[in-house]
Amino acid sequence: MCGLAGIVGLRDAAQPASRAILARMIEALHHRGPDASGVWVDPAGTAGLAHARLSIIDLAGGAQPMATRDAGLHIVFNGEIFNYLELRATLVARGVRFETDSDTEVILRMYEAWGDACVEHFNGDWAFAIWDARRRRLFLSRDRVGVRPLFHAEAGGQFLFASEAKALLRHPALDAAIDPEALGEVFTFWCPVAPRTLFKGIHELPPGHCLALEDGRIRIWPYWRMTFPDAFASVDEADATERLRELLADATRLRLRADVPVGAYLSGGLDSSVVAALVRQASVARLRTFSVTFEDPAFDESAFQNEVVRHLATEHQAVRCTLDDIARVLPEVVRHAEKPLLRTAPAPLFLLSRLVRDAGYKVVLTGEGADEFLGGYDIFKEARIRRFWARRPESRLRPLLLRRLYPYLGTLQAQSDAYLRHFFRVEAGDLDDPLFSHLPRWEMTAGARLFLSPDVRSDLASRDPCGALRERLPAAHARWDELSQAQFIEATTLLPGYILSSQGDRMAMAHSVEGRFPFLDHRVVEFGCTLPARLRMRALNEKYLLKRAAGHLVPASIVRRPKQPYRAPDAAALYRRDGSAREPYIDELLSETRIRRTGLFDARPVGKLVEKARRGNVTGARDNMALIGILSTQLLVEHFVTPSGGLERCRTSNGSSGSS
Repeated sequence: MCGLAGIVGLRDAAQPASRAILARMIEALHHRGPDASGVWVDPAGTAGLAHARLSIIDLAGGAQPMATRDAGLHIVFNGEIFNYLELRATLVARGVRFETDSDTEVILRMYEAWGDACVEHFNGDWAFAIWDARRRRLFLSRDRVGVRPLFHAEAGGQFLFASEAKALLRHPALDAAIDPEALGEVFTFWCPVAPRTLFKGIHELPPGHCLALEDGRIRIWPYWRMTFPDAFASVDEADATERLRELLADATRLRLRADVPVGAYLSGGLDSSVVAALVRQASVARLRTFSVTFEDPAFDESAFQNEVVRHLATEHQAVRCTLDDIARVLPEVVRHAEKPLLRTAPAPLFLLSRLVRDAGYKVVLTGEGADEFLGGYDIFKEARIRRFWARRPESRLRPLLLRRLYPYLGTLQAQSDAYLRHFFRVEAGDLDDPLFSHLPRWEMTAGARLFLSPDVRSDLASRDPCGALRERLPAAHARWDELSQAQFIEATTLLPGYILSSQGDRMAMAHSVEGRFPFLDHRVVEFGCTLPARLRMRALNEKYLLKRAAGHLVPASIVRRPKQPYRAPDAAALYRRDGSAREPYIDELLSETRIRRTGLFDARPVGKLVEKARRGNVTGARDNMALIGILSTQLLVEHFVTPSGGLERCRTSNGSSGSS
């Protein structure tokens, strides 16, 4: 894991790449790579690359930017190619000579041998840039599902790219400005949908895509797409169980490759427990595991975590997250996320990665991806129940299934059947909507858009995020079964845009920790997409095949446990019971003066929401999301648009604040 940045001239008259600017850009990514840094500029000034290194493989020989011996190719790379040893052996058999033991050099040599198609051979999580001096050509690539970030922009006649937007904003020709349309997507999907980002003029290279810049022209294309068959072949359940077991074991084995110790996260759920068990199987060393716990029992899963720790005999550490902790670190969390947050859930993970780093670990394996690709989320069960109810909308029994699905949502339990039918879109006319599975979630989130300022709402009035997403769906989507349709939407929006970003890469790399995800091995993903729906979800039994394949590895209570979504306190983390703010920046940024100055939100309804939060009356999901979304957007403006604003004046007495 590392941070990368670069500059390439778009035309001959462009300013040459500046070593000083590259140094400033990569300095902004020091948290991604504190072990070493490097800057290279082409003698002609056409191109420049910069790198901040987190040393994990080939600690002595993997320095970057790296070049071939003839200086024809230069590379900066963020991530890991987990099958690099196998690829290296293939290249050596073809007569290729290596000068390092790094996976970075394997990418260079594969590019020499296969050109742009080299990415099709990689099993890993990556974002990399290769400058081909012979062709005066830049080649960028990002991994299949979007584990590692990569952003680009054009400014001052130059093409800029970096691991995070904050590095691009160090370029003197690029200004930070909030894109209202991105806000509209955040307050619908929880995140902007790539290539859109929160900042005007800054674009995200979508997952599974490559970009080439040659002769001043930019071309972007997909090299991989998530897909499902129109009709599923006959699958033997026993064979499928064994195949999934083999794939997960091998995916875990590959992700243990490192020249530093490797640990694992334990959430208390099935997915992380299975990963920890697979690590335990593959390694003779005692496994170190890490968890986050909460003072509020409504969010705490420590009892389940400890059960797995005892079962696997791991050496375990946990960080206890308080309401004050969330408020204290939220500004820093938002700065690293670089997008508004609608939940505080990333904050405990930020604290967890700090625990991992303080324990001397740089690498952890986690369970992300199982829900998306093996049929685990409540939203998939919810869609199935809604379709079941829609066939008999007058039924008094079928809505009980929705109440049982969300026992932790007290406000939902108190609602009438008529309200539930309206809220969950249980109408025959909704069944044919390709976004059917996600409409209730997105409509609830979009309710928070009422707090946007009149100017922003006017600007967004003619823009329909859901309509735009419908147009981007592949034609084959209409032919897939209902579960596959829902999984595709989840895996191409929330997974890369929020789960792997705001809750994943950004929170881990804030403390220089690399997350690795066996369930996101592309072989596991592609195999999951070939499974008939009945093997992904049997009736309302989620992750059916995973439980068959790996359930024996963990305690039976973990396998039987209903899906528990990871959550953290929201409004309660901002205001104490006496109505006082837990941190001074909260009152400052949510004040009428600051809301009006920013201009993105309507001060009057925001003021009413804040007063409601002070009284402890923010209990519904919409108001919680709105409150956190408004505050996090204000923090982003403070950090990036008006960096000399008032946040520094709100530092707490012990010197802590969100600025860093």
